[in-house]
Amino acid sequence: MSVFGNSMAPTYNHGDWLVLRRLDSQVGSLPLGCVLVIEREDRPGIFLIKRLQKSHGGRFWVEGDSQESTDSRQWGWIYENEIRGKVLFRYKRGK
Repeated sequence: MSVFGNSMAPTYNHGDWLVLRRLDSQVGSLPLGCVLVIEREDRPGIFLIKRLQKSHGGRFWVEGDSQESTDSRQWGWIYENEIRGKVLFRYKRGK
């Protein structure tokens, strides 16, 4: 997956490539601080990269690393079925 935008800067930057693990299960056991790929129910086909900050009863609070990110600070909690994968590592964009 290629990063588009700066919501996760400086951790991940526009043009970086990420290697993901698809999550079909084990969502409830995700560690806080991990970086997830989510697909909001109201925006199908658009994949977003966010960091897991809190979880409670099948609900998850996710935020981008940038203060200018659109995330749970605007949406509120997301649900397990909106989590698609977990970022394993990245290939940094070359200059």
